[in-house]
Amino acid sequence: FQIILFKSQESDEAKAFISVANALDTFVFGLITEDELISHYEAKDGAVVLFKPFDEKKAIYEGEHTVENIKKFVQVQSLPLIVEFNHESASKIFGGSIKSHLLFFVSKEAGHIEKHVDPLKDIAKDYREDILFVTISSDEEEHQRIFEFFGMSKEEVPTIRLIRLEEDMAKYKPESNDLSASTIKEFLQKFMDGKLKQHLLSQEVPEDWDKNPVKVLVASNFDDVALDKSKDVLVEFYAPWCGHCKQLAPIYDQLGEKFKDNENIVVAKIDATANELEHTKISSFPTIKLYRKGDNKVIDYNLDRTLDEFVKFLEAGGDVAQSGESEEEVEEKPDEHQKDEL
Repeated sequence: FQIILFKSQESDEAKAFISVANALDTFVFGLITEDELISHYEAKDGAVVLFKPFDEKKAIYEGEHTVENIKKFVQVQSLPLIVEFNHESASKIFGGSIKSHLLFFVSKEAGHIEKHVDPLKDIAKDYREDILFVTISSDEEEHQRIFEFFGMSKEEVPTIRLIRLEEDMAKYKPESNDLSASTIKEFLQKFMDGKLKQHLLSQEVPEDWDKNPVKVLVASNFDDVALDKSKDVLVEFYAPWCGHCKQLAPIYDQLGEKFKDNENIVVAKIDATANELEHTKISSFPTIKLYRKGDNKVIDYNLDRTLDEFVKFLEAGGDVAQSGESEEEVEEKPDEHQKDEL
């Protein structure tokens, strides 16, 4: 329940507050104009007070009254210092103002929250305006996809990851599994200072990665193969669960067979759910890109996914007119499968 303390509803501050109230319709907003009530709540005239049933029970905002500032205050303070991830909280976590999240992968049944998470509330309070602390329980079967997204198994709990939910959805992994307050604070400060390097998933390079006509790439050998300027390299970014990728597989194998003896062309594929590249972000499957011989220019493939069209495209070095996505070839996006999950 949120209350704003104003003597005049016509002030610019009150108007900003009312605008926020109209935008956040899941909250209850009220205006107080009587001096006696303002004193009762121990707040100054013009303060925004948020009442909540957890943590410190009450939060007071006395900064500049802009719509953006008040909205962020309400969204941040209406969540617990440490939020449990579930279907109910997911929209608040992802739809809130804080886009950087420290994720605690824990087992509630094993007592990890009491032992490792609860002692960090003071640190959570210090970083509240910038980083949201979230717990994800390994005891819940429905959280399995989140573990897969981070390339983790449930046997690794308790552990942490940091994620920045911007366009590139950058992920960060601590150097050690030490969950002490001092280590976590140092980890967070490095993130705030821009000194952390992204953690990118990569599978091991298969021993037979180049045995078949379609070469198998992983993150660690991608640049060596795809960015070889002596060759045109066609790469399919696929997901194991993607139906359209499965339909494409026999055609793509035929394409690899056709060019297997061509020294200037490589046909390759990479599981983009298990391998991540800092320079290439994939949002739908399958995504097909040509890394052009000579200058490594990246050309997206948007023709029909037929053998003839692939052959024409490769023989022309990607220099063909493309009309965009075919009506029959609708790409699958990760969020169609992950819903509320990361």
